[in-house]
Amino acid sequence: MSGPLLLAIHAAATWALVGLIWTVHVVHYPLFAAVKTGFRAYHEAHMQRITLVVGPLMLAELLTAFMLWADPPKGTSSGLWLAGLVLLGIVWLETGLFAVPQHGRLEAGFDPSTHRALMAGNLVRTLAWTARGALVTWALLRVLRGAAEAAA
Repeated sequence: MSGPLLLAIHAAATWALVGLIWTVHVVHYPLFAAVKTGFRAYHEAHMQRITLVVGPLMLAELLTAFMLWADPPKGTSSGLWLAGLVLLGIVWLETGLFAVPQHGRLEAGFDPSTHRALMAGNLVRTLAWTARGALVTWALLRVLRGAAEAAA
């Protein structure tokens, strides 16, 4: 797969996840506190459905991030992609070490302190993914500028 095509796929996955994490942070997670009856069923449905969307995108982003780091497109460097992998590491660690256990606690029922911890940790993921989106956009612009200069 060529550098520009790989970068486009990566940018699409990253920006889909940026939009999704902001939606989760601003809409879904705050609404958890508003579910007064049937929270366990609501939470279970949320987890099943969000995983169907997030799982493939996260895997695509991770795979393409490693591929871009290993073979950076012209106009970018492996250091840029390493920075992206560090941000991705923050996202994955926050997800695995904090978000998943918080959701596990919420399976038993809504708990305000667990909800606050979930929101606080999710802010870390939201900011890391947003930074990734900016980094990927910068890389995409560099590659497009280089292609435009080469064509001129």
